[in-house]
Amino acid sequence: MTQIPPLVVGPYTFRSRLLTGTGKYADNPTMVAALKESGCDVVTVAVRRANLDARGTGGSLIDHLAGYQLLPNTAGCFSADDAIRTAHLGRELGLSEMVKLEVLADTQTLLPHPTQTLEACRRLVADGFTVLVYTSDDPVLAQELESAGAHAVMPAGAPIGSGLGILNRNSMEIILERAKVPIIIDAGVGTASDVTVAMELGAAGVLLNTGIAGAKDPVAMARAMRHALEAGWWAARAGRIPRRRFANASSPVTGLIAPTTASHAAQGIPGE
Repeated sequence: MTQIPPLVVGPYTFRSRLLTGTGKYADNPTMVAALKESGCDVVTVAVRRANLDARGTGGSLIDHLAGYQLLPNTAGCFSADDAIRTAHLGRELGLSEMVKLEVLADTQTLLPHPTQTLEACRRLVADGFTVLVYTSDDPVLAQELESAGAHAVMPAGAPIGSGLGILNRNSMEIILERAKVPIIIDAGVGTASDVTVAMELGAAGVLLNTGIAGAKDPVAMARAMRHALEAGWWAARAGRIPRRRFANASSPVTGLIAPTTASHAAQGIPGE
């Protein structure tokens, strides 16, 4: 079977188009099993929560992520300066020069701050980072971030951890139609069908965390997410049928051969 092409982000190439987080798991063994089942190559790590001083002792999150491409993120930052400091810290500690940029506006919605995110993106690109930037589903802001040098734009399908899926498909379609860099839908995924919808819309990939970590069976959900992404990718390229208001019979009634008198007689139907 033909394989799905890899995801290319700046100088990086990843076999899987599913990117996963590492937070909210009940324990590290469950996280490790779920990450393996998801088939992902890239895992996000909150620089502020990674307990990097304990690396090598088993007490750091990093100790459980061997073999994965780490994507340090600036979770918990509410200003451009704070996010930039956190990104530099992650790079200096050897995590990666690739960064998932998050600059949040408030603690209730966890929505991105548009102007602070844009400023941080420009500065981090200038500092040599490969920037994947979390943003809202605003098509104008997505283009501004691309113009600022973002290597991938990551619009939220819905608020972080909400499980609401993709709330504004129209805006997401506009973002996807205009983009010249990968669009990775991030945040709000609740179940496998949300991932399929994202890929059917034309997304380059999906990043999720709570949808797997918060499931009753995270390992089974990780498996479902992997297959859902593949299904959405192939469906997007297969070409769906047009939507219709009324029925359209699978076996059309036009062109049928009229029944003969003999066939009527065989069925006990009176002839004309």
